[in-house]
Amino acid sequence: MADLIYGINAVREGLRSTRRRPLALFVQREPQSPRLQQLLKEAEKAGVKVGRRERRDLDRLAGHGHHQGAVLEVEPFAYLALEDLLERWRVSKEPAFFLVLDGITDPHNLGAILRSADGAGCQGVIVAKDRACPVTAVVDKVSAGALEHVPLCQVTNLARTLDTLRKEGVWVYGLAGEADAASLYATDLRGDLALVVGSEGAGLRPNTRSHCDLLLAIPMYGQVPSLNASVATSVALFEALRQRRC
Repeated sequence: MADLIYGINAVREGLRSTRRRPLALFVQREPQSPRLQQLLKEAEKAGVKVGRRERRDLDRLAGHGHHQGAVLEVEPFAYLALEDLLERWRVSKEPAFFLVLDGITDPHNLGAILRSADGAGCQGVIVAKDRACPVTAVVDKVSAGALEHVPLCQVTNLARTLDTLRKEGVWVYGLAGEADAASLYATDLRGDLALVVGSEGAGLRPNTRSHCDLLLAIPMYGQVPSLNASVATSVALFEALRQRRC
């Protein structure tokens, strides 16, 4: 069964994707903005058939009205196998820079995290199969097209995966909020690195913590003790990027 992508940015990246073949583009009949007209040109260039629909028909197709007048039908999303992700890294000859998500369940958070991972130059995002948000149209839209560029790997056993990364020489750092955790800004993040982020409410699971080499904390100086999961992830990713590009 085909997946649906909606929203101008996500649809644009979907039309350009080499990971999922675009099948059909549906746009609202009238009025059409310059951005929608540009999508039509891209669809024609890609050889994707176009259907013009009333706005209410697109609402039904997307399940709501937040589609910006464009819905793209694409091949189903396929996760990358862990070994394939690691092989891509080995071939690149670059220092490893992976993000591991332990129980992110909100599609808006997952989409925002993927967008940050792409912006920070992350080589891949690893998610658990259970107790985690799957790829949905919401994730795709919030990621603003990043889902088409960031390798996304799904694993059945996160602890075993962390052990695999460590055997490959990758340092596994878990993002936590404990007072005794090392400061994110005082930690060297320039080598082979995997950042592990926990769920929105409970954070890292105990078993995941035990498979990390070090726990890191973002220093907080206000009255609120923690950040939203996607915000905390972004802070950590871009601190790693800052260090790695200095």
